[in-house]
Amino acid sequence: MAALAAVAGLALAGCNGNYETSARARQPLSPKTLALIEDKGMTAQSPILVRIYKQEAELEVWKEKRDGTFALLKTYPICRWSGDLGPKVKVGDRQAPEGFYTITPGQMNPNSSYYLSFNLGFPNAYDRSYGRTGDFLMVHGDCSSAGCYAMTDEQIAEIFTLARESFDGGQKSFQVQALPFRMTPTNLAKYRNHPAMPFWRT
Repeated sequence: MAALAAVAGLALAGCNGNYETSARARQPLSPKTLALIEDKGMTAQSPILVRIYKQEAELEVWKEKRDGTFALLKTYPICRWSGDLGPKVKVGDRQAPEGFYTITPGQMNPNSSYYLSFNLGFPNAYDRSYGRTGDFLMVHGDCSSAGCYAMTDEQIAEIFTLARESFDGGQKSFQVQALPFRMTPTNLAKYRNHPAMPFWRT
């Protein structure tokens, strides 16, 4: 239990929106990414939305364009995620969460022991209504996962910076949509007998 408490302390250390304490958290966007943002009719500080697809092991960052619509900015290969398709149910099941999660500046961890990270906020209200348990489920660097979505350090640095810029631009929170796979008719038919299908259909 003492070891668990120590890990929990590390996970929470610096879990706030004060990026000034961490050089990692103040990295600028690269000229290439800034050019891509401009080419797509966006600004560096426009709002973002994140989508995660387990089966495809991809994380997408969507961004608001100047016309108010959202478009895909970039797709990142997820370095590692743990468990199987289906939602996280309880502490210790080593499942990466599925569902819709709201990320606020207070969930950003500029001093993470996993390079940089943000807390998904699991369990959300839906999870709690079904008695699901778990803590400190993150999107983080270090390419190592025990229930989280792990990126490379370079990837999480850019994703973290995109989120930081959006918060600096006035976005109060952004949504992470963690999905089992791309919700196409083909995939829904392929997994129609999966025990998690009733949850996925919500």
